[in-house]
Amino acid sequence: MRNARPPRLPRRALHGVLLLDKPIGWTSNDALQKAKGILRAEKGGHTGTLDPLATGLLPLCFGAATKFSQASLDADKRYTATLHLGRTTSTGDLEGEVLEERPVDCDRAAIAAVLERFTGEIDQLPPMHSALKHEGRALYDYARAGVEVERTPRRVTIRSLAVLDWTAPTLVLDVLCTKGTYVRTLAEDIGRALGCGAHLAALRRTASGPLTLDGAVTIAELETLTPAARDALIRPIDCLLADWPALRLADDDAGRFLSGQRRRTAQADASAVRVYGPDPRAFLGSAHITRGELIADRLLSPVEVAAQLQPIPPVSIPETVTSTPQTAHGHEATT
Repeated sequence: MRNARPPRLPRRALHGVLLLDKPIGWTSNDALQKAKGILRAEKGGHTGTLDPLATGLLPLCFGAATKFSQASLDADKRYTATLHLGRTTSTGDLEGEVLEERPVDCDRAAIAAVLERFTGEIDQLPPMHSALKHEGRALYDYARAGVEVERTPRRVTIRSLAVLDWTAPTLVLDVLCTKGTYVRTLAEDIGRALGCGAHLAALRRTASGPLTLDGAVTIAELETLTPAARDALIRPIDCLLADWPALRLADDDAGRFLSGQRRRTAQADASAVRVYGPDPRAFLGSAHITRGELIADRLLSPVEVAAQLQPIPPVSIPETVTSTPQTAHGHEATT
């Protein structure tokens, strides 16, 4: 007797952004592929890797939104970082072997003084246990093989550091920083400056550019929702650029802009603007303004623009269930 299984649901053209609250232990790609399958989306991408040991905000882009994922990748990030003072590890986090334990003897005043030293532009040495590539291989591959690779310090900006909680030996910080900041390295450097050492015990991303955890959903929650409720979570493409200046174009100018033509504008010069047609829902793309000229950078196609004005297409479910072909040994045949 042949076993029957439900048919594979077709994929659909889905355009927008899902704010995912990534669980611990998942890679960013794990989370993307799972959400993409649940939503039955044809095309998807994430907006920069969030470490498997970290939780929190991972904006996922679908369809035309993938054209603008770089904006979120380049944006400032905000984290809640939990430091364990008095203990250093081989990886700078919970996964590594304990290297040294020291007594913790510092008060809030000492912590505040050290945090001030790490606010602003700082140089960071990328950790060996990171995905940064050297000669085509991730640094963590070298680290696992016991090989130390020479690295060049990187300049990043810590826009703000604030103490959320201090109960020795646990220090919880709110960190607002530029892209490329290694919070694990920051934790180790703060511990070193305090004289007791530290490692990163937990990390949660709370914001990426204008996007926050407000309204974010977990994979477990997404699985329990109805298809309509899932679709209601999809945000417009332009939410990725919500902190950029906006520019509206009349119908004729909108058509010319979509064809790549430069347009004259009275708006002040700007390095990045989001551009709309006459309908405020019709996001056309990103551009910059130089000497009174609006110059397109990333454009949506007319089909993608029109899709924003229509309801999200539902997943079509086949009416019949066909049996699964099997091999002579009883295993499912692959095609």
